[in-house]
Amino acid sequence: MKTVFFDVDTQNDFMLPAGALYVPGAERIIGTVARLNRWAAQHSIPVVSTADAHAANDPEFKQWPPHCVAGTAGQRKPPETILGGSGQILIEKQAQDCFSNPDLPGVLERLGAERYVVYGVVTEYCVRLAALGLLKTGAKVEIVTDAIVGLDAGAAARALAEIQSAGGTLTTAAEVCGR
Repeated sequence: MKTVFFDVDTQNDFMLPAGALYVPGAERIIGTVARLNRWAAQHSIPVVSTADAHAANDPEFKQWPPHCVAGTAGQRKPPETILGGSGQILIEKQAQDCFSNPDLPGVLERLGAERYVVYGVVTEYCVRLAALGLLKTGAKVEIVTDAIVGLDAGAAARALAEIQSAGGTLTTAAEVCGR
């Protein structure tokens, strides 16, 4: 089964306590995200990494504090989550939904995945939207529960329930990586 890993918005502004829009506890999953990305690379599995890339005056900043401004340290991914070579495809976006990038459907079509393994932040926002969009492709979608973090436990649980009722499944990094 052709698999693609989907690393959602694991960027410094979300992942690190000093980040502009820090998700409490997100730094604890950096090692797991790095493990998943490295495991994928070692097994020739492509990794699609989504990333916010906002302009300094982005309209989204009416809803959220400024974050992930293109070219800043906050917009970058933690170095241990970056793969060298061509195994990682970066999809930049200016909205929560990664499918707002018009290039994403073509990338997914070229990759031809039958299964997506999804992880990152924030569970009830960008992870939810990515998973639901990927499910619409007809592929199997698995959420790595020990590699996601939400802002609100109740909203995150509701998002996971919505993903499951749409056909997604829950898994762990150990199950994905075979140990």
